Amino acid sequence: MYGIIDCDNCYVSCERVFRPDLNGKPVVVLSNNDGCVVARSNEAKKMGIKAGTPYFQLAQQFPDQKIAVFSSNYELYGELTARVVEIIRQEVPAYFRYSIDECFIYMDGMEHLDLKTWGENLHKRIRKGVGIPVSIGLAPNKTLAKMASHFAKKYQGYRHCCMIDSEEKRIKALKLYPIDEIWGIGRRYTARLQELGIQSAYDFASHHRDWVRATFRNIVIERTWRELNGEDCVPNEELAKKKSICTSRSFNGMISDFTDLQTQVANYAARCAEKLRQQETVASIVGVFINTNAFREDLLQYWNFQEQRLITPSSSTMTIVHAATEVLRKIYREGYQYKKAGVIVMGIGPKSPIQTDLFDFNAEQFEKMKRLDKVIDRINKVNGTETIVLGSQQYTRKGGKGKADVFANAIKHDFKSKNPTTRWSDIILLT
Repeated sequence: MYGIIDCDNCYVSCERVFRPDLNGKPVVVLSNNDGCVVARSNEAKKMGIKAGTPYFQLAQQFPDQKIAVFSSNYELYGELTARVVEIIRQEVPAYFRYSIDECFIYMDGMEHLDLKTWGENLHKRIRKGVGIPVSIGLAPNKTLAKMASHFAKKYQGYRHCCMIDSEEKRIKALKLYPIDEIWGIGRRYTARLQELGIQSAYDFASHHRDWVRATFRNIVIERTWRELNGEDCVPNEELAKKKSICTSRSFNGMISDFTDLQTQVANYAARCAEKLRQQETVASIVGVFINTNAFREDLLQYWNFQEQRLITPSSSTMTIVHAATEVLRKIYREGYQYKKAGVIVMGIGPKSPIQTDLFDFNAEQFEKMKRLDKVIDRINKVNGTETIVLGSQQYTRKGGKGKADVFANAIKHDFKSKNPTTRWSDIILLT
């Protein structure tokens, strides 16, 4: 038996932990640089606020509504969801954190329990211990568990836990589940399935396996079909590690200067390196892309992407930032106003064993870099993210009198909440 535990409206729920006065009220969380809505409370959804709505349009579309607005605060969200995962760890034989707000659980040896009641009680424990509501789906495989969590979230009668544990429940769930919600089927295949008249998971699962194989010739689609029909065939190891990691962001304004652009790219590269270390992997390819604002037809347009292969695969911040900077030098062109940049690390594999290259003169520093990154990660975890950064990551530049002033294109977060669980400066004081 498998399960998936999903934090309801994760970002909004995290903000409400320290703002209980916002329970029952419309709340939205904005993307990086306060661009558009990326998370909504149920109340905001009922008002008609769509995901992706630009922030400046909220006042225009809902002029008489009071909406609580927050800038994204990933430090807070990561810390609170880690507490959720810690409670889960204590309750199950094995688990895998699939994303910031989702966690798969493996329930071997728990067959003697009333799992439906167990799930309801786990929801209560997480809600009491962390303050975040969760929805729990239980089923014989991961795809059906994802489906069950959807019903647990949508229908209050399930009391936050839905279990698909019989053929009758499986068929009923398939008939109620739209094709565009199925885990493992992306937008491109959804559109193709709908063109073929398939609207529900049941429509898809009812086709013969030979038809699925001949029509799509895709192992992931075929595996999804098999799981919808009750088989357990999604390998655990395919969920465990990301095959590529991308960090990108639109700027607060536009950038033309290379040094300013380099600062942004260095920060994205450092974040990619941190993610690699978190999942205990290394990358062998570092790619960088930059582009101008396609909506500004009055300006010259430019887009480019290139990559560089590392002689020795690495997760070192210094190594990956250096490689990203070298790629940026190759693709940067003067005379353009850049609106977005990103760093992608690929060729990801386990951190050990690593085959070093005879001609890589930095290979001897490999262990030293690992120790340095470990210390920096520890300091940043205890004292807050970006307590220690590389010089190339700093959002500062020299002013006319040799003094550093604030970098104009630093991340905009006008509505960012505090971090009372990770920063001493933000700790809650009782008055």
